[in-house]
Amino acid sequence: MSDLHFGAGNGLDDPRLEQAIGDLVERVSPAVVVASGDLTHRGLRSEHEAAAKYLRALGRPLLVIPGNHDIPTWPPGRFTHPYREFERCWGTTSASFSAPGLEIAGLCSVQPLGYQRGHVKGHDLERAEARLREAPEGALRVATLHHQLTGAPWRNTKLPVKGRKSLLARLAAAGAELILGGHIHQATVVERQDFQVVTGDSHTCVIATAPGLGRPRPSRAFETRGVLVHRADESSLTVETHVWRDEDWALTGTRTFPR
Repeated sequence: MSDLHFGAGNGLDDPRLEQAIGDLVERVSPAVVVASGDLTHRGLRSEHEAAAKYLRALGRPLLVIPGNHDIPTWPPGRFTHPYREFERCWGTTSASFSAPGLEIAGLCSVQPLGYQRGHVKGHDLERAEARLREAPEGALRVATLHHQLTGAPWRNTKLPVKGRKSLLARLAAAGAELILGGHIHQATVVERQDFQVVTGDSHTCVIATAPGLGRPRPSRAFETRGVLVHRADESSLTVETHVWRDEDWALTGTRTFPR
């Protein structure tokens, strides 16, 4: 899940949607819930606390990374201690998760000096590469960041993460089979070889962007709210798009890729 926007008034703090997420988690019983940033709307302590309380109440292991809305809106806090409230709740901006058959490396793509466009620092990328390379043979290797690598089907005003070509190449070379993100409030699921020529002996590398759960601005009421569910076995990786339609979840798409 991504872009919860607690505090926006029309984010995940909608009682029906809050309950529906819990119901879906209970039904799917995931190994881990990934929240890829923008948990809050203005980065306030009260918003971070509400988001943390909600996510922990899901009762599943969590991997949580920050988005551009999770730091203070204004100076000086935006520059002097941008991650204070996020780290108070989650400890680190570059979380990781390990379980049998699964390795996830989280990356912080927030730029305090910017606002919308993301950037991954070199040392953070190197840490993620090492974690992916060291994963046990056969484990599903996953990377997650807030800002998108691929474009949205509808919006064109949010630029992708800086240096995305190099970032994708390095994560794929480290073994990433699945790269998760958010930010654009629209779902996209694409395999690297759908749009990029890859030479040599290459493995599947799927880029999956979650549609988002919050609607922080009334003018964007047209944007669907939903989540992605990822399933993997030894031979395949499947990504399901689940969209919230006021009263229940609708499965709107399924893509299966060979591993």
